[in-house]
This record gives sequence, structure tokens and C-alpha cells, in this order.
Amino acid sequence: MTIASKEKPLSCQRHLFSLPEDNAFLNGAYMSPQLKSVYAAGTHALLQKNDPTVVRPEHFFSTLERVKMQFARLIDTAESERVALIPSVSYGVATVANNLNLRAGQNVVIAAAQFPSNYYSWAEKCAASGAELRVVERPPDNSSTSWSEALYAAIDENTALLALSALHWADGSLWDLPRLRTRTRDVGAWLLIDGTQSVGALPFSVNEVEPDALIVAGYKWMLGPYSTGYAYYGPAMDNGKPIEENWINRAGSEDFKNLVNYRADYRPGAARYSVGQQSNFLLMPMLEAALQQLNAWGVTRIQRYCEGLWEGILPGLEELGIQLAENRAHHLVGLRLPEHLNAERLPEELTRRNLTVSFRGDAIRVAPNVYNRPGEMQLLLEALRAIA
Repeated sequence: MTIASKEKPLSCQRHLFSLPEDNAFLNGAYMSPQLKSVYAAGTHALLQKNDPTVVRPEHFFSTLERVKMQFARLIDTAESERVALIPSVSYGVATVANNLNLRAGQNVVIAAAQFPSNYYSWAEKCAASGAELRVVERPPDNSSTSWSEALYAAIDENTALLALSALHWADGSLWDLPRLRTRTRDVGAWLLIDGTQSVGALPFSVNEVEPDALIVAGYKWMLGPYSTGYAYYGPAMDNGKPIEENWINRAGSEDFKNLVNYRADYRPGAARYSVGQQSNFLLMPMLEAALQQLNAWGVTRIQRYCEGLWEGILPGLEELGIQLAENRAHHLVGLRLPEHLNAERLPEELTRRNLTVSFRGDAIRVAPNVYNRPGEMQLLLEALRAIA
């Protein structure tokens, strides 16, 4: 995938991160390093707890609303009221499962080897309802059928949901989301997207894809702290049932004096689906700082920067016979090694060069971001050549 943009290209942003200078960290898909601005926001928030009198009732809501607006901007929607704050992808997926009317004779379609948080809820839901969990394997390399086409073919009039990611978390293979969305809409099925390994580094537009749910963890490409996440819930989830009942999600919850007068109605939009204690006075300011930086850079520029990092080593990878997904993103790329490369020696060569990557399935997952430099990619190529 080639990214075109008229915006001024990004230069390396390593100076904005608390990352050791000698560490070639090509593992952003595992966990992001810390932005200095996020660290500062967290430190300031931690110190505020020393004096609880500075936390007023309006503070339970104000930072939340700003965070929702910043996330809505990132995913290209004006409907920030459709954003919920969640602690994990599994929480957001479970919320969708709680509202999906699934019965025997129907099916849920997923891609093989997708991340477990977008698998277990559907396995349990299908087992309980008697529905079929339809797992679509990757077609063999010599097949004329793409993985997206195989997913498309698996969807039929009995499909209730397609649960997918924006790209495969192990090798960065991209799906044809608009075409799959059209297919799900034609048969009346929901589309849930786990955007954890894409949103924040790869352009995504709610207006274009129109998912019924988009779930994103906050600690990877979103550059926030652990135990945070975001969910966008479309019209299909309006008036649904949350998986927990907490006071702040009810209408009128900003009026602390009248909290004793219980309300049956919820706050507008997707607020009912936010986790309890969502006002977290330590984590929310950190999320806000991270979102501000992402929106200032622009996701298109982030993806272009990552694309540029690969340009210098792609010829060398080709010479070594290393396979990359043909249709892929640039911030998360899975390398599949040919037999003449001794994969067992690779961890040693990576360690020798202070290189950090992940091993996922049969792929070496390389995940650079704006804090990485071209020289670190050359170190990766050196390590691969060393095992030839």
C-alpha cells in the first residue's frame, strides 16, 4: 500500500519519546514507548491526588468529553457521542456480543489466527446459541483467491456478524473493508472491527467504512497507558444493553445532589457502554495528551513515515528471498523466512544489535513508528543477512 499526501512529511520524532538512545525498538505493535508529554500529563495527574479538593464534580466529565472528541477526530467522525471509554478490547467486544441477537442456524465469520480478544466472545456466544463459528483460513500462497475474497465468500444470508481487524495482527495483511462492509450490509450482518493494530498509525474513516463497532486498545499505536481503550458504536447499538450498570452513565449524573434519585434513562449516544470509573483522573489526562499528539502529526503522515523506513531495505529483503504480504500496511509487517535462513539464530543476532521485534505465528513482526530511524532498519537487514 502506497500512501499519497500533500501534507509536509514527518521527520523522525524520537526526541519526543522516553526511549533509550541505543535501543532499536521495532516493536510498536507490542506496546508503544512513552511520549514525554504523556509522562508529564500522568505525573501532573498523580500529584493532584495529594489534594482531593482540586477535583470538582465537573472534572468527572470534562476530560472524558475532550478525549472522546479527539478520538472521534482521529477516526474521521463528528459523532463523538458514539465513543465509549473501555478498559480493554475484550470489554468492547463483549459489549457487542451482549447485544447481538444470535440464534441457531446463523453464523459468525472471523479470520483464522486473529487476536484472541476478538475470538473467545464469539466462540462462547456461538456455542451457547447453537450458531456456527465460521473461521476463514488464509488461502495458500499459490492461490488466485485473496484472504479478503475468501472472507467475502464465507458471508451468506445466515451471517449475523463479521468480526475482523483492519489488518492481520501478525503480518499486516490488509482486508478490503469497504467491500466486506457492503457484503455484510447486503445480508443484514453486523461488522465489528478490532482497530488495535491500525488506528493511530493507519488512516481509518468511520464515515467510509461505517462499522457497527470499532474497538481499539489504547497502549499500542494510540500511545496511551495500559488498561485503556476506545469503542465507537454505530446506530445498530443504539438503545442496547451495557454489560455493567454504573452511576455516571445515567442521565443527570452530573448533578451529584440528585444521584439518590435513581434514573432509568442513560446519557446520550454510546455513553451507556463506558466502563465504570471511566473518569480515571490519572489515565484520562494521559490519553488526552497522546491523542493530541497523534492528531497534530496526522495518521496519514505517520503511515508515510513508516513507508519511507522500508524503502532502504526492501531490495535486500528481496535478495534474501524473504516474503512480505503483497497488500500490507507499513507500520506492521510480517517477514516470512525462506528455508535457507537459520531462523533459530535470529534472536541472537537481534540481541547483538539491540533490536526488538516480535515473533507471531510463522511471521517475524516488525512494527516501526515515527521514533525509528533508517539506520535501525539497516541493522535489521544486517541481522537477517547474518543468518543466511
